[in-house]
Amino acid sequence: MIDDAFTGIEGELGITAACRLTGCSQATHYRRLRPPRERRPGKPQVQPSTIPPEERAAVLELTNSGEYAELPPAQIWARELDAGRYHCSVSTMYRALREKGQSGERPARQPTR
Repeated sequence: MIDDAFTGIEGELGITAACRLTGCSQATHYRRLRPPRERRPGKPQVQPSTIPPEERAAVLELTNSGEYAELPPAQIWARELDAGRYHCSVSTMYRALREKGQSGERPARQPTR
């Protein structure tokens, strides 16, 4: 109904006045005149610094080792760096753990009985 009223007075008063009278913003008016473009699905982006699966498995093994099982990835990364070993970035450690569902709290593993 408002669209009909807008169309009726737009020709006589102009777009600005018609928008004020009907309570419609000018941006909405112009957006309705131009439908959205059709989007093509893009290729998935590949991170250039992605580490190979073998290295990812080594990082997971390191983070789940007895010495580091309770520590967050940032501390593991810092300790390994202090020891002169660089495996990957802290973000990559977090990503690897998140993919395996281990991204939450890292409590000590329960001993099996």
